[in-house]
Amino acid sequence: MTQRATSTDGIIDALALRLVPRTDTPLARQLYQLLRDWIQRGELSAGSRLPSSRRLARGLSLGRNTVLAATERLIAEGLVESKQGAGLFVADLSPFTALPAERLAAPGRVSARGEALLERCGTLSERHLAFAPGVPGLDLFPHAQWQRLLRRHYRQAEQQWLAYQTQGGLLALREALCDYLTLSRAVRCRPEQIVITQGAQQAFELVAQLLTDRGDSVWMEEPGYGGAQTSFLAAGLDVVPVPVDDEGIDPARRPEGSASPTLIYVTPSHQYPSGVTMPVPRRLALLEQAAAHGAWVIEDDYDSEFRYDIPPAPSLQGLAAGPGDQAPVIYIGTFSKVLYPALRLGYVVLPEALAPSFRLAQARLHREGHYPIQAALAEFIQRGDFSRHIARMRISYRQRQACLRRALAPAVAEGLVLSSGHAGMHLVAELASVAEEEALMAKARLVGVTLSPLSRYYLKAPMRAGLVLGYAGATDDAILRAGRWLAHAWLDLKHSNSERQALSEGPRGAVGHGPAKARTLG
Repeated sequence: MTQRATSTDGIIDALALRLVPRTDTPLARQLYQLLRDWIQRGELSAGSRLPSSRRLARGLSLGRNTVLAATERLIAEGLVESKQGAGLFVADLSPFTALPAERLAAPGRVSARGEALLERCGTLSERHLAFAPGVPGLDLFPHAQWQRLLRRHYRQAEQQWLAYQTQGGLLALREALCDYLTLSRAVRCRPEQIVITQGAQQAFELVAQLLTDRGDSVWMEEPGYGGAQTSFLAAGLDVVPVPVDDEGIDPARRPEGSASPTLIYVTPSHQYPSGVTMPVPRRLALLEQAAAHGAWVIEDDYDSEFRYDIPPAPSLQGLAAGPGDQAPVIYIGTFSKVLYPALRLGYVVLPEALAPSFRLAQARLHREGHYPIQAALAEFIQRGDFSRHIARMRISYRQRQACLRRALAPAVAEGLVLSSGHAGMHLVAELASVAEEEALMAKARLVGVTLSPLSRYYLKAPMRAGLVLGYAGATDDAILRAGRWLAHAWLDLKHSNSERQALSEGPRGAVGHGPAKARTLG
């Protein structure tokens, strides 16, 4: 309609021209949408009478129930009024349409706290699997076997699983986890101390909600995991960066005058992102520091399963646990790295005194669910399939790391330094400056490769430059292609910088070679 309709016949004619019988959109919805749009745009004036349902049905060759479904929805939304014995009339929307546009406009921005949070979130983009940190080898996952487990446990799901839950997770999964963690990580716990979460990130949020107040201090590894940094900053905590050395976090190097911590966050088995492992003496010293300050230690054991040439170190929780299991350590784990991220399951092992509070808060703030999935995972662990899958991944990841080292060998021969890679799912390549980081990232964007700069894992300057290179989530061929591209890109940059330096230091008028052309990812 291009002008206001003044007759019911005109309305019927206009509707007949616009209804499309053969389409995926039901006719009742089409009729409702047309009338709604005309009313909201003012093309059907307030107080004007609509044709009766019988007349609409006859004039549009529709069933009367189809027409009633459309008009009843308009009545329910307050766009049309039904007057007893008189028919249907367009409602008067003028008090609302007369409001100035600026009063109807959304504020258009998030809060100051939201802005601070978004600054830590970076941007969403397609990740090149050859270098994406923390992404597991999804091609190695036993999809068919897992689907059979899921189908069976969904068919056999208990009725009570459909209700709200406050158990802290399915008991069968907590029992299976308890046995696994005791054997593989020397964690000392009982099933009652475990709360199943929707990933490690949710566990960080629960810790911040229940154990801290706004403004409390948390010591954070520097560089450190961005997910934990963001959770603590979003909770209004004072995040104090404590430098990491070759043995992990070093509390002796914390900023002078920093407040006594409420939390101390660490990744002792495989520090993220540097990759170092905290030795037992440093672990014991850290526990003494926590006791002296009355602080909780958050042990994020995100990928301890993947160790290649050194034995696993005992968990901090196991070292600290004493009579009654009241150690000041909260142990957090996730299935995102050993199974797949979309599973959205993690867990937290708590001192007995804290476990009831965490179960209650988890049920209220986040709700529990997915018990058929938890039941399938419990069986997957209990049958030994979980351990066998990890063993296969460990062999494949060692091979994929070797592929990345082989691809980067030409650059390493000319000075590129790689981390030891004795554990985990990524290597760190050290760079000379943040400017070199940015130059390589610009080259990578041209060929569709996503690089993770080491400097972004720091909260404050000074920042070390480098690249965090994930290798677990890609095939050998993809790693070799991407790694060779990176080696060539780094060598091009190194040679170009050397030539510029030689020109700047040489006699006036000296002519140097032009920079090599950037190679594409083949």
